Formats: sequence, structure tokens, C-alpha cells
Amino acid sequence: MNKFQHSIILVLSCFLIFFQQAIRSQNTRLLRNPAISSNKIAFCYASDIWIANLDGSESKRLTVFEGVESDPHFSPDGKTIAFSAEYEGNTDIYIVPIEGGEPKRLTWHPGPDIVIGWTPDGKNVLFVSGRTRAPRLYTDQLWTVSTSGTTPTRFILPRAINGKYSPDGNHFVFEKNMRWETEFRVYRGGQNTSLKIFDFANQTTEEIPWKNSWDNSPVWLGDDIFFLSDRDSVMNVWKFNYKTKDQKQLTFFKDFDCKNLEGAMVKSFLKKEVICLQ
Repeated sequence: MNKFQHSIILVLSCFLIFFQQAIRSQNTRLLRNPAISSNKIAFCYASDIWIANLDGSESKRLTVFEGVESDPHFSPDGKTIAFSAEYEGNTDIYIVPIEGGEPKRLTWHPGPDIVIGWTPDGKNVLFVSGRTRAPRLYTDQLWTVSTSGTTPTRFILPRAINGKYSPDGNHFVFEKNMRWETEFRVYRGGQNTSLKIFDFANQTTEEIPWKNSWDNSPVWLGDDIFFLSDRDSVMNVWKFNYKTKDQKQLTFFKDFDCKNLEGAMVKSFLKKEVICLQ
């Protein structure tokens, strides 16, 4: 019998440093935009993409080009990273192998394209763009672009700015609206909307119950949807089980918000649990 069981790893980007032991000696600060695969973690530092093992060892810079690089996301097989980069005066989508090499450009529109993730088959990169809206501001939509660099395709949902596929690819959890004031603490106005789950087969949408809070950054792992919410006045991690519909708060920070949330399924001798790296 296989001793390994699938475990969940969540990475939070808070005011603290993740990889504390590995990088404390270097006095490294301001790491951001964490992404995670089954055995690697990627992050942004000094406008470049870096990659390391889950324990923080063997950290190396993946991109060395001039320009700001951000929003790394691992492909489903963990072999490629998609990211946004401003190399030629505009923010576009690029991919690069985790071993390094010259990034491949996928989008060419004269407006910012921001990576959101990948399709479950690993053939397309999911990104948000305002390329067909006028005015562009706050009216962005989701798009997909093939790793071969063909013309991007508009996502099926007309109003969605962030989201993640279910593991089987049959559903999609998403944020509907883009907020124009992300640092408004404990905001309870019209910018807030609930997270929603779209069923591709039935073309129906289900709402994750909420209380007019700002729920964002969903991550779908197994039967659980993890997300950030300021329901207790500070942005913390919550969990919603798609089958039972139960919700549970997982972190209880009081003084500082969690800013980003990413997750992955890994094989471990441990039982199924949540590991938060701060």
C-alpha cells in the first residue's frame, strides 16, 4: 500500500517573509506574488521571477531581463511558468521553462495583460485584459491564449476578472468585479460581490454564501475552495467545501492582511492538512 497521501500546501503572502530560515541571512525583503507547484515555489523579487524548492533551498533567479516581471503561475505539470512582463513598454504574457531560458511572448495587444493561471490541460494560459472594452478601466475580462502563441480567445463568462478551475475542469470559481480601491479597509459597499461557481456543462452559476465582505483570490484544491476574506475585518484565509457547503476560517491574523493566496496538491507522508508559509 502506498504510504503517500495527498496534502494541501497553501502559500500566503503577508507582511512577513516566507522562507524565513533560508533567506534571513541574506536580509531579503519584499518578496511577493508567490506561486507553488508540487515541489517548487516561485516568487517576485526586485522585479524578477525567482524559483526555489519548497523548503527555500536552491533559490535561483529565473528571469534577468530589464523590465518589471510579476504574477508567476506554474503550469499544471509544474514544468513551465507563465508570467506578466513589461519588456517593451507594455505588459504582456510570457512563458519560460522552470530550468530557465529565453521567455516566449504570447500576447501583443497594446494594453496590459495579467496572468491569472492555466487551463487544466496546460495548453492555454488564463489572463485578464481590457482589450475589447472602452473605457478599459475596471471593465476587464478573462481570456485564454495558447502556449503556441495563437490569437487569444475570450473566456465564456462575460464578467469575471479572476478565478480558478476545479481539479476536473468542470467548474470555475471566480470573482465578478474588479475593485478600484483595494486598500479600503472593511469596505462594505457596491464594489464587493460574492465568489461564484460556474458549471460549464449546465451553464449555471452558484454563489458562495457571504456577508457583503471582500472575498477574493480563490484556490480550488480537491473538494475545497480556499479564498481570502475580510469578514472579521482583517483579510484571512477561509475554506468552502463544494460538496457539503460548509465554510470555515483557517487563519486568524489580527494586525495585517494576507495579500495573496496560492495552493497546490503535493504527496506527503502526513495526513491531509493545511500548511501556511508566512
